[in-house]
Amino acid sequence: MNERLLKIRTALTAITGYAACALLFGMLCLVLMQVFTRYVMNDPASFTEELVRYMLIWTGFIGSASAFGSRQHMALMILPESLPPAKKGLLMALVDFIVLAIAVVVLLWGGISNAASSMNALSPLLGIPRGLVYAVTPVSALFLIVIQLINIYDDLTSAKQQEAAQ
Repeated sequence: MNERLLKIRTALTAITGYAACALLFGMLCLVLMQVFTRYVMNDPASFTEELVRYMLIWTGFIGSASAFGSRQHMALMILPESLPPAKKGLLMALVDFIVLAIAVVVLLWGGISNAASSMNALSPLLGIPRGLVYAVTPVSALFLIVIQLINIYDDLTSAKQQEAAQ
């Protein structure tokens, strides 16, 4: 069971990582296009600024899910590193549970509410519903929830293994 969950977490981390890379590459292309049209053609493409802004928002949210999957998010490790291995696993599980609770309440529930309420508001240049931009919040929350559930399971099973080894 543990190996299957780790494969799922690895796959979700890869999917979110590749999606963030694709968004970054798209932003690069759009910024280069903006520079070319502005300085070479003297007719700037106005839609690129707004699209790059939206892609940056998506990159941040999707990238954060990837960071939690690979456990490369920012963290202060002073307290966990000072604890014995078994207690470190329990502390990490507690922190992962807090992140999970925030993902469910704020990102998923609040994100769905925010995206749904802003579907009628259109973006100024692109004319797309702003709810599509805000939809990244619940989408990234779903990735984050699954990843955090696996992280909690991993923390608790490693803590039990550490206790058994002592």
